[in-house]
Amino acid sequence: MTNAIKHLDLTRTTARRTGRALTVIAAAAGALLLWAVNDPWGGNDLAVRQGDGARHLGPAAVVVAALIAGLAAWGLLALLERTIRRPVLPYRIIAAIVLILSLVAPLGSGVGTSSRLALLGMHLTVGAALIIGLPGRQNCR
Repeated sequence: MTNAIKHLDLTRTTARRTGRALTVIAAAAGALLLWAVNDPWGGNDLAVRQGDGARHLGPAAVVVAALIAGLAAWGLLALLERTIRRPVLPYRIIAAIVLILSLVAPLGSGVGTSSRLALLGMHLTVGAALIIGLPGRQNCR
């Protein structure tokens, strides 16, 4: 391989990683924005049932959960890229199934209708960003 080809390949890899990192960050930012609109600005106390009581969801919990989901999705996509020829469709199918299953949590543990709706919105926002954005345009064939 010539140096120009190696450099081009390294540039593409760096651009792909940067785009994926930005997608994960954007997904977390979207969830945080929904939290901010609903909790401190909207006056809704976003809480989930935990044991016999309820636990208030703060911004750190929202961001950490979104980042964990994003990194897990990125890991799944990387694994599929290394093992199958056309990874995007299987990735999107698996991610959509995981998103649908994740919706059970806010429906079952959200305290009150406003909490449930806000949590559903956060799940859907993060899921949509990761399902659509993580593979990037170059892999959509």
